Amino acid sequence: MRAVHLAVAAAAMLTAGQALAAGIDLSKPFGNKSGCVNKNGQEVYAEDMLLLTDKELITAASACSFGDKKAQADGSLVVKAECQAEGEDGQQATQFTIKQSAKSAKGLVIVDEDGNVMGEVSRCR
Repeated sequence: MRAVHLAVAAAAMLTAGQALAAGIDLSKPFGNKSGCVNKNGQEVYAEDMLLLTDKELITAASACSFGDKKAQADGSLVVKAECQAEGEDGQQATQFTIKQSAKSAKGLVIVDEDGNVMGEVSRCR
């Protein structure tokens, strides 16, 4: 009987984890103003460009392809990525945390592995 309760609890926790991951839906692109302008390819250059999709994070100086994504208990999403910086050879492994914005219910904040906020993005139209 105890095993049944543990199995039910484990299933409930798994479902809750999936629900939290569903809270950050990257099925459509997010970006700042210049990032959204460039969502279909490089149309304009802007130093502050941020474009976030379900597969990558693109800035004016780098492009990062996502690997593993893991939902966290606080509702954030931790993403492992391989990034290539403009003018450099090779790729570097890194990690980003994507979380809901405190300023906007529809916005997301991207934080690098050192805790630096890269910027805030909203769903592109």
